[in-house]
Amino acid sequence: MKKIVLSILVMSSLMFASGKNVGPLVVIEEVQQDNIFYAGGSVSAYSIRFSESKLNFWDIEDEQDRLGNYVFHGGYWITEYLAVEGRYSFGYHDDDAIEMDTAWSIFLKPTYRFDDDENRANGENYFSVYGLLGYGNVAFGGQNSTKGNVDHSDFQWGLGVSYTFREFSPSPGYTYKDKWSISADYTSLGSEMEGTFENTDTRNIDLDALTVGISLYF
Repeated sequence: MKKIVLSILVMSSLMFASGKNVGPLVVIEEVQQDNIFYAGGSVSAYSIRFSESKLNFWDIEDEQDRLGNYVFHGGYWITEYLAVEGRYSFGYHDDDAIEMDTAWSIFLKPTYRFDDDENRANGENYFSVYGLLGYGNVAFGGQNSTKGNVDHSDFQWGLGVSYTFREFSPSPGYTYKDKWSISADYTSLGSEMEGTFENTDTRNIDLDALTVGISLYF
């Protein structure tokens, strides 16, 4: 993110202009401390199931289908503690009943960094925890003679953790900057969505995701 550093030089001597004293001179310098844009890729494990069914990312459950998705994301740090992030994903793996078409999301990303000015000056890496609050769409259909259809847009949310790596940057300011990070998060992409799944009539369906990814800062 962008951080403004003010370097103040106070002149101890008094300057004279037209025989009158002039007060202390303040010199202000602006330095770009951290990168504010980021982009990257992730892989996600999706669970699609009836709303009353059990969530299980790790094993087969009745009335649940598990999918694998590629996710591309990009974001912008508004402040040190808040970013806006967009995600777009498509499927690469499915069980047997449902095939993912696409999914997209726009999130606000409030973040708490376990970091301070001393760590920043020394170039130390750091952990962060973050939330995801936003809006998005998911669309998927049936396959292998299985009927299924959902195309739903609604509120989405999530929680995650990341670890950020810093590298020395010679300009501007000869300081350390965020260069890349790894992250893992859980997101609720749809709750009680109306649709068809596994040859049933219209019912309420939930969609949740576990995502692991990498981001580059620039």
